[in-house]
Amino acid sequence: MNGQADGAKERLYLFDTTLRDGAQTRGVDFSVEDKRAIALALDRLGIDYVEGGWPGANPTDTAFFGNAPAFGHAAFTAFGMTRRPGRSADNDPGLAALLDTSATAICIVGKTWDFQVDVALEIPRSENVDIIGDSIQHLKARGREAMLDAEHFFDGYKANPAYALDCLRAAHGAGADWVVLCDTNGGTLPHEVERITATVAEKIPGIRLGIHAHNDTENAVANSLAAIRAGARQVQGTLNGLGERCGNANIVSLIGTLCLKPEFAERFETGISPKALSHLTQTSRLLDEILNRSPNRHQPYVGQAAFAHKGGLHVSAVLKNPATYEHVKPEAVGNERQLLISDQAGKSNILARLREVGIDLPAKDARVDRLLEEVKEREYLGYSYDGADASFELMARRVLGQVPDYFFVDSFKVLVERRYNARRELVTVSEAIVRVQVDGEKMLSVGEGNGPVNALDAALRQDLGKYQSYIDDLELVDFKVRILQLGNGGTSKGLANVDRWQAGTGAVTRVLIESADGAGNRWSTVGVSPNIVEASFQALADSIVYKLYRDGAPAGTAPAE
Repeated sequence: MNGQADGAKERLYLFDTTLRDGAQTRGVDFSVEDKRAIALALDRLGIDYVEGGWPGANPTDTAFFGNAPAFGHAAFTAFGMTRRPGRSADNDPGLAALLDTSATAICIVGKTWDFQVDVALEIPRSENVDIIGDSIQHLKARGREAMLDAEHFFDGYKANPAYALDCLRAAHGAGADWVVLCDTNGGTLPHEVERITATVAEKIPGIRLGIHAHNDTENAVANSLAAIRAGARQVQGTLNGLGERCGNANIVSLIGTLCLKPEFAERFETGISPKALSHLTQTSRLLDEILNRSPNRHQPYVGQAAFAHKGGLHVSAVLKNPATYEHVKPEAVGNERQLLISDQAGKSNILARLREVGIDLPAKDARVDRLLEEVKEREYLGYSYDGADASFELMARRVLGQVPDYFFVDSFKVLVERRYNARRELVTVSEAIVRVQVDGEKMLSVGEGNGPVNALDAALRQDLGKYQSYIDDLELVDFKVRILQLGNGGTSKGLANVDRWQAGTGAVTRVLIESADGAGNRWSTVGVSPNIVEASFQALADSIVYKLYRDGAPAGTAPAE
């Protein structure tokens, strides 16, 4: 295909736009820390281009580009637009903002539909062509990888193919590394995408084509695959299909298909290694944890129900030959099979995650079964470890007897007072009191904050005796809360709180906390309880214990009676 040597695979490049396209989703508002966590997860997965947003368009994107994450694989990419009409590329503030970043790749949007040029830009069509060429040339002259996002390309091609192609030729002639065909309103169907992309590949020799599909007809993934068949070698998408209106091409589904389905896996290679592919489910669910929303149980490849089988003939067939009802192996994408009458999966996932944190146990070790049971019980209660790796490691090491007791919390109390201050301004003040023991010595600490969690954090870290030097640089950088509805049925094996937690409506609170230290390390912890303050305290305490364990702090002694 397109010059492919016999026996060699062609390279496909994956471009993720979650942090820009995904941020346009109704109800989604990424913080700088959210963007950093997602970007690093995408880099670990093996994504080739991670688009960080539009620098200069809003304070969050500007701050994120001002302190770019350090990638091991991906090209950090900035998004913007072509120069404005009436300005030179040298004197355009938008292009200048893009070039002021450390992004090694820049993708600029340019209109390729004559209707949009006439109505939206209100400039001569020839001027728009010049703008595209000038902008790409300007970026290339300054050493950046330059891409054109050809906005409304498929509608433009269907309306005026000659003009749409002229726009692409302008980018190509100016040295664009990629020209990305965008189905901006998501209305083009797969057979149209394949036909038009193939025509473009013939008309502009040697060009590197990309596809950027929206999902307004539920065809974004199909359109992307059709474009690849026709010659596109870059594919854009978002985690879990996030995006405005009906979303974008789901890059999670694309990765699963490109890496595992023979038609693509035997012809193409991506930056996703088999080991990284096994983290696909975890990466998908990490996004949902960050967004404080429930994962789509029925999402292909990574949904909790993607490999679930319910009773009767299906289960019998799966036990004899999993391929009967499973088109790929669930463990290949980090998911697990669920037999709803006899859940048998999970051990391989536990072993893989243990190896990630440096714990290598044989599969037959009885402690693995005990840990698996613990995980299932805790997830039944509402815990989720996809976005809380530090809490997972602590739980595993506690089951293995590897985490010493550092300090003991006798009690804590939080007071929230709403009152008028001396200037007759209505203010809310939070105060926390924590009683702890370190080496048998009892200490009482008081902390104030702008909320109960902030006050608890301040009090807990105020005085931990011999451990204080270990936590002086500890900082709480993010805090998220989700209210969960748990079912009232089921059984528990070993967690005494389950019956109490499921009383009444079964609503509990899950708190996810991200912490950082002066060395640049970041970790996340989780707490679950019907009471938000108690859940927060669990996550805060885990955060401190994790740092003490990681930094090799000595064990404490038993508490005084």
